[in-house]
Amino acid sequence: MKKVLITGSNGQLGNELRRLLQGDSSVRFLFTDLPELDITLPAAVNQYIEENRPDIIVNCAAYTQVDKAESEPEIAFRVNTEGVKILAQEALRTGAAFLHISTDFVFDGSKSTPYSENDKPNPLSVYGKSKLEGEKYALEAGMVIRTSWLYSSFGQNFVKTILRLAKEKDEIRVVFDQTGTPTFAGDLAQVILAFIYRHFALNTLPKREIFHFSNEGVCSWYDFAHEIVQLAQLPCRVSPIETHQYPLPARRPPYSVLNKHKIRQYLGISIPHWTESLRTYLKKLH
Repeated sequence: MKKVLITGSNGQLGNELRRLLQGDSSVRFLFTDLPELDITLPAAVNQYIEENRPDIIVNCAAYTQVDKAESEPEIAFRVNTEGVKILAQEALRTGAAFLHISTDFVFDGSKSTPYSENDKPNPLSVYGKSKLEGEKYALEAGMVIRTSWLYSSFGQNFVKTILRLAKEKDEIRVVFDQTGTPTFAGDLAQVILAFIYRHFALNTLPKREIFHFSNEGVCSWYDFAHEIVQLAQLPCRVSPIETHQYPLPARRPPYSVLNKHKIRQYLGISIPHWTESLRTYLKKLH
């Protein structure tokens, strides 16, 4: 039986993969996370890979606390760079295919048109820098999917935060000068599975390739919050503010919309608009 290792499986994306795969017995999926498997420990990773010999390694493990990374960069780089290096080296050693998840935060946001896979990264934050360094190791062994503004039914995320605040307050203030695209983790999980099953059918998981994936459309964080509150039919008022009015430790790219032409063509897929996926998500949440 074919085996797929999913690291960081207790996170948003890992949990959405687990939910999608309920009842699938054609492939054995090995869902791991701390403390069972720490990707930053070479000996532990080597032992796990030796014992289980996965055909594909999908790395969903990441340090994603963007602001906290500014004060603890060593932890961010340990997970987002060194951990990826260790997994990639094991993939190369055993011949396993490798798929790694990265972020729109590798860009500085100076463009005004969607970023393609060929655009030069220039991260503004420790988080973005650690993820970019991790990409370099990932590409030696396999492929990278960059995504943006991820939310899911699991863990904490922007959608859940806005829903909570909108129930507690009469008004919430959200930045309107940062533009990107929300991504429902369930949609990204389906894309990852498409790559996995394509590989098992055709033995064609790309190597040294980057793909961009988010939902379709463009919005600001303010637009995103406003739509969440409207769809949830909450009476809270959402007011736009500028980034400087809500200072945070890490700099964000002011524009990080991803061009998804390559992944649409490669997989032959259509991608839902962010408002459509948000609507579906909110219906399931309640």
